[in-house]
Amino acid sequence: MKTLKKLVDLFLVMFVASLVVASSAHAAVSCHKINAKGGGQDLGGGVTEAQIIGGGLLHGTTQGLFVVTGVPPVYTIAGTVTFTTRQGILPVTVTGTFDVVTGNFIASGPVASASATGKLTGATGTLLFEGVEDFSTGKFVEDVKGLICLDLAP
Repeated sequence: MKTLKKLVDLFLVMFVASLVVASSAHAAVSCHKINAKGGGQDLGGGVTEAQIIGGGLLHGTTQGLFVVTGVPPVYTIAGTVTFTTRQGILPVTVTGTFDVVTGNFIASGPVASASATGKLTGATGTLLFEGVEDFSTGKFVEDVKGLICLDLAP
């Protein structure tokens, strides 16, 4: 009887240990430095679109939807930049400024992880967008920098 109890206890210990190992294998959150370049178009009315290159996880396209407020020459901007990549969709909620004399803009904010999809689901982090727009064409270039943390395990 004692031998059976020892076997059952040993089995339970091994079973629980295997669950702990399996659970930790799926909790592989890693952080990824973002240092990308973007080139895009201001479509007017607070809408932008861009191609992001060298962004690793965020290599793909963006669509920006902004509300512009304030008094010239430097306006306040607030809105969402949504990345669409092979990994999924990742919205970022940003606020910043846009100088209508120089064309310079800067905005930053946190990842809106509740709206992320695909492998980007559950991502956390903050991104910074900094660039300049050519008012004669509406084209802009930007640097996208920051840190995105997520679990890429299948």
